[in-house]
Amino acid sequence: MLSFHSCGCCRVSTSTAFHSQFRTSPSSLFLYATSYKFRSTIASACSGFTGDSDSDGERKLNFSGLRLEEAVDSRIGSAKLRLDSWISSRINGISRARVQSSIKSGLVHVNGRVVDKASFNVKAGDQIKCTIAELQKLRAVPENIPLDIVYEDEHVLVINKPAHMVVHPAPGNTSGTLVNGILHHCNLPNVEFSKEEGLSDTEDCDDEVNSYGSLASSCEGSHSRPSMSSIRPGIVHRLDKGTSGLLVVAKDEHSHMKLSEQFKQRTIKRVYVSLTAGVPRPISGRVDVPVGRDLNNRLRMTAVAGPVNSRKARHAASRYKVIEILAGGSCSLVEWKLETGRTHQIRAHAKYLGVPLLGDEVYGGTKSMVLSLLRPRSPISLHGKIVQMVSSLDRPCLHALTLGFQHPHTGEQVHFSCEPPVDFDEILSQLRRIGSESVSFSKPSNL
Repeated sequence: MLSFHSCGCCRVSTSTAFHSQFRTSPSSLFLYATSYKFRSTIASACSGFTGDSDSDGERKLNFSGLRLEEAVDSRIGSAKLRLDSWISSRINGISRARVQSSIKSGLVHVNGRVVDKASFNVKAGDQIKCTIAELQKLRAVPENIPLDIVYEDEHVLVINKPAHMVVHPAPGNTSGTLVNGILHHCNLPNVEFSKEEGLSDTEDCDDEVNSYGSLASSCEGSHSRPSMSSIRPGIVHRLDKGTSGLLVVAKDEHSHMKLSEQFKQRTIKRVYVSLTAGVPRPISGRVDVPVGRDLNNRLRMTAVAGPVNSRKARHAASRYKVIEILAGGSCSLVEWKLETGRTHQIRAHAKYLGVPLLGDEVYGGTKSMVLSLLRPRSPISLHGKIVQMVSSLDRPCLHALTLGFQHPHTGEQVHFSCEPPVDFDEILSQLRRIGSESVSFSKPSNL
């Protein structure tokens, strides 16, 4: 049984142990430049724009300069419809944030008048003219941010990322990111890239096909082509802002290539632990359900049963095992092992199983939902503490517990482990006080 009664205890092991961990000149962190051809398209849309596609049907456009001229359909009736929502619905694949930026820049006209409020309500028959704003550049500046470095040598960095830290700069999160801290730690200069090249802070994946080690994936579609040469730290995979735990960074081109190959071949060993609202049934199993973007909420993914190509969902598989049933079955401690690495994969699969993660407001693990499960199964004397505990939930209770890979230079199998942080441990301890039941399996698990 996993036992998390202490925090910050990190361990490293190898098949042939390194006899010493050493720090080399920090200036060796991998930086590389890549040039791309920029494809610009300006188009008038009458029934929604769907740009050019590559061989996989993915968009190559970045939307800059695209023009939309269209009347609001009379079929909306008297319903209220926000201007930003309507424009987003007419340009397939564009982000709401990008549309809002264009509106605030004065690039949208309604019935011939400039409207700079995204919340403006349009009505049937309104004539809308919109030009999508050019992408703005972001800059990653070295910042003296304390980093919890679990392991470092001249080729790789393994970092225990705290919850609430964004991995890389993106619109709305241009400072205080892991990349800012790495640039300072390794004495590297500023890194500049366009907003299109910044990865969304909602990502929690390594999405094998998309963007290993790259700050050059689009906020609006990971196959968009950057409009400028970019210099990029060797980020190999990502964790969501709210997820804590282990993450590896490449410090040279060879390491980046080798680690990327391991992610693509799915030989990286990753174990996560979570606290879920409810107990999944069965208590162990494999979820093989494609994950795709939620059509109603671009910040959320959804597990879509059916063919992989339906709604642009991608193959996703997770193995899970209940380690401990908590608070009379209100919650559980669950171990996850990923076979693929899709955006928000664990969170989407947990919701699919009917057991969203505690604190995951986006996927249904809301405070009210957690309280509705805990109160009926808890003594009245503990209700005050339960309310206090639930009110403190400010992130999904998900932690990247272990990370194992073949060292890109020595070839040795290395394994790192770091127990969950204080906030996770405190919630687990309080749930255990209400009730705890260890789970035993009658036959060995394949997890």
